[in-house]
Amino acid sequence: MTTGLERITAKARENASLQFTSLTHHISKERIWDCLRHIPKRTAPGVDGITQEEAMKTFEVWGDEMLTTIHRKGYRPPAVRRVWIPKPGKKEKRPLGVPAVADRALQRCTAEVLSAIYEQDFLNCSFGGRPGRGQHNALATLNEIISGKKVGWVLEADLKNFFGSLDHEWMMKFVEHRIGDPRILRLIQRWLKVGVLEDGVIHTSEEGTPQGGSISVLLSNLYLHYVLDLWFEKAIKPRLKGEAYLIRYIDDFIVCFQYRRDAIRFQEALERRLCKFKLQLEPSKTRLIEFGRFASRHAKEKSKRKPETLYFLGFTHYCTRNQKGNFMVGRKTEKKRLKRSIGKVQETMRTFRHEPMKTQAAKVNQILRGHYAYYGMTGNIRCLIKVYQATDNYWRRMLSSRSQKSYVSWEKFDQLKLKFPLLRPKIFIPSDRIKSYAML
Repeated sequence: MTTGLERITAKARENASLQFTSLTHHISKERIWDCLRHIPKRTAPGVDGITQEEAMKTFEVWGDEMLTTIHRKGYRPPAVRRVWIPKPGKKEKRPLGVPAVADRALQRCTAEVLSAIYEQDFLNCSFGGRPGRGQHNALATLNEIISGKKVGWVLEADLKNFFGSLDHEWMMKFVEHRIGDPRILRLIQRWLKVGVLEDGVIHTSEEGTPQGGSISVLLSNLYLHYVLDLWFEKAIKPRLKGEAYLIRYIDDFIVCFQYRRDAIRFQEALERRLCKFKLQLEPSKTRLIEFGRFASRHAKEKSKRKPETLYFLGFTHYCTRNQKGNFMVGRKTEKKRLKRSIGKVQETMRTFRHEPMKTQAAKVNQILRGHYAYYGMTGNIRCLIKVYQATDNYWRRMLSSRSQKSYVSWEKFDQLKLKFPLLRPKIFIPSDRIKSYAML
């Protein structure tokens, strides 16, 4: 039996210019409940202080009221609670918006309905915030493009304060290409304008979208779909002399070129294009480098030992060769990310240093499992071992600090690990599986 969202998907796929004027009935009580159930129980509460479990207990009360206000175009989302989290490898922090749990469930529900349409529009170069298209897919796609296509130059780009710079007027114009339901449009407008609570004061939002809600990720992808992806595919690529490829993970993107002149022309056009839509590149994170199969040869001709390295999604990518002497892209955990990962493990271990050994081992292994799952790509085993060894050493130091003798010998520690072992480093994506993750 075909569901409502499947019918929407089919219509969106058949007609790329169709505007959907009736969507609100798909935001049902059952769908909101399902989204609420999938919010983690330990998720941080919003400004109202209501937890996920409390929201589930009172759902019958607020669920009907929420739907009524949506249909009357009277729903007003609560202010977003602002928290600041450290940037990878940096002292400064970036803002994160924490919506109320009930509003978060509604955002998820609305994003599901809109995704049924927009997933038919989004291009293959777009990753992140999309079903079945994560970081590993973006990394594998980059690997296959540089290894197998005519690539000699790579533009590494980053947008300055992207989530805080989205222009609301342009955003609504982009949404209205496909959405004509006034109740959905009013919902999106109010999410864009929702206030941000910080230090007891609510600040109004005239631009940008708070980073942290499901709808923010979808809207950011939609914004860059029109500003960058479509423009690159329809207006830029046909004018270039050589091959060119875009890989975008939300606001972080890489553009590969066959010729340097094409890359320079694109960068100049890109700055003008972004300016039109109230965006700009972050100069410190944007650079054009020679990278690819011919980069090593050219580096030798220029008396350089090695070509420059490329940074993308937490990895340092470099030019190397396999055992047969053929060119390949190597990758390892980026230094700042590696340092941050080790610091995170140690910081977390300090919080449960007095808990039973079994509990400690389980919690440490949970962190290691997540790290290996993300960074466990072929060629990166040495960095995984560094994290394992640092964790191993710190655990022994921590146990020593709580010991009556203030010292746990390596022999004693090894005996403890036989009973409560730490997860050994593991490569989850070996070289023969990278191609299966790529989406070309």
